[in-house]
Amino acid sequence: MALKIYSAKQYSVKLKCTIQSTGKLGFTSGTAKVLQFSPETCIKIASNEDQSIMYLIVCDEPDEDGFNVDLISNYYSLPTTVLFNELGIDYKHYTVMYDLIRDARLDEEAKGRVYKMSPRKNAKKQKEVNMI
Repeated sequence: MALKIYSAKQYSVKLKCTIQSTGKLGFTSGTAKVLQFSPETCIKIASNEDQSIMYLIVCDEPDEDGFNVDLISNYYSLPTTVLFNELGIDYKHYTVMYDLIRDARLDEEAKGRVYKMSPRKNAKKQKEVNMI
């Protein structure tokens, strides 16, 4: 019997991304490193048939259906504003984060490395206006 060792190095970074107030999908530096982002990286967003589960697909080559990864001030993001508006995701009133969970079973079909996007949502704090 051969043992499979699960290396702690592979599980030390919690993969996540957050929809910014501009609608862009932003990634932590740790996530970008694990996902091996580069200027050539392209990301496709997909869902199952009833749109109850979303997926992030990392492609190492350009794809006309994918979003090009932007690198601004050492911060990676995707220009997803129009997509999230169309999907009705309320990123203006809520902080919407996604934990990314690897799902290699879908890699071949999606032609990239697939991650299930598990959502978390918290109400944003309202800024109080002090009246003088």
